Amino acid sequence: MNVALLGKKIGMTQVFDDANRMIPVTVIEAGPCPVTQVKSDETDGYNAVQIGFRAQKAQRLSKAARGHFEKAGVEAQAELSEFRTNGDHELNVGDVLTVEHFEAGQKIDVIGTSKGRGFQGVVKRYGFAGGPASHGSMFHRRGGSYGMCQWPGHVIKGKKMPGHMGDVQRTVQNLTVVKVVPEKNLILIKGSVPGARGSLLTVRSAVKNKVRKG
Repeated sequence: MNVALLGKKIGMTQVFDDANRMIPVTVIEAGPCPVTQVKSDETDGYNAVQIGFRAQKAQRLSKAARGHFEKAGVEAQAELSEFRTNGDHELNVGDVLTVEHFEAGQKIDVIGTSKGRGFQGVVKRYGFAGGPASHGSMFHRRGGSYGMCQWPGHVIKGKKMPGHMGDVQRTVQNLTVVKVVPEKNLILIKGSVPGARGSLLTVRSAVKNKVRKG
């Protein structure tokens, strides 16, 4: 069964495997995530499970949100998200999802929001080489030509130009679970994931996991 959890990025560290090889890992505090709603084809037009994360004081929520949690019979949550299913799950409202749904060696996807970098030029944003850095040059960190003059008479769509960088949703696929610590709701994942420390992440079963043949 495909499962997703909401979590918080703790940071990065390193662990050693049985062969004494160092593995860089990202530590994520995932769950516990109570099921707040179960959607189906009959009632909603698609199959999905809605989960919450991080308990919240009820008075900080809107009246509609408080009613939603009271109807589900779960504690008020600060975050809500849902993941699609095939309708073959056995989850019910009130069930709690934890990191125990994952295991070491499993392939997962992590969705997060990348760090915001503000307005940046083409050298930082796209890795342009720029021009000479010496005195007298009038072309240091510029983007160069942005299009032709008379024809077509406008900048081609998709041209790499200065602009806002970062603060966008990114998905890293097929990461490997190195270790699961159920008593602390921690999951250690090989490699890096998007976002700053403390940012919200979604950890789900890999959707494009390819099994090598032979």
